[in-house]
Amino acid sequence: MSRPHWNDLARWWIDEFTNGVDAEYEEQILPLAATELAGCGRVLDVGCGEGQVSRLAAACGSTVVGVDPTTELVRVAVERGGGPTYVRAAAGALPFRDASFDAVVMCLVIEHIDALADVVGEIARVLVPGGRFCSFLNHPLFQTPGSGFVEDYVLDPPEQYWRVGRYLEEIDHVETVQPGVQVRFVHRPLSAYVNALVEAALFLEWMFEPAPPAGFLARAPEYAATAAIPRLLYLRATKRSQLPASP
Repeated sequence: MSRPHWNDLARWWIDEFTNGVDAEYEEQILPLAATELAGCGRVLDVGCGEGQVSRLAAACGSTVVGVDPTTELVRVAVERGGGPTYVRAAAGALPFRDASFDAVVMCLVIEHIDALADVVGEIARVLVPGGRFCSFLNHPLFQTPGSGFVEDYVLDPPEQYWRVGRYLEEIDHVETVQPGVQVRFVHRPLSAYVNALVEAALFLEWMFEPAPPAGFLARAPEYAATAAIPRLLYLRATKRSQLPASP
């Protein structure tokens, strides 16, 4: 199967996840991003897509630059305005000077990239010392390829369990997220993300695993069973002034 290209997925993303139509963005991601980016003067949104997080940060008073390699998404971001400046660029080669930003945010992006260490290193480079890296991603444990509900009919009454896939393996895979729409992911265990932060002198300050929001659970009766299984992982890290000593 060929890799899906984000230019081909742009309209799907815009229609399904922006302008208030997605409960997880509206009830969870955007409110948390507003809190975490509050007071940050210069903000870089890496993988900004059509700009909804960038516009949020700008509305909160930050000077915002959004970067994305996808032509169509950047075009829509510019069209929707809201204050940010947009640049077409890849996360692994950010076209900015060292220590240019007080905060960098990535929202549902890092699980789609290949060169994790290079990208995290670039983020650390453009942050000021003490600057904040805010990363939202699909939870790498519970969203592992092959994960899903298992019905156990041996018990009476039957029970439902969440099966975890091959969590420790790094897997490049394409997932059919809805009929006719395939999205590429790179699954990694949580330790891969934490160690990439450490190696880039980014100190992990806070990890948050929220329950799915009410709007998501209300989509279908069977979603009630996922109320205690986080879909989202949030990591907040701060740039240190020097690299930590090797273990």
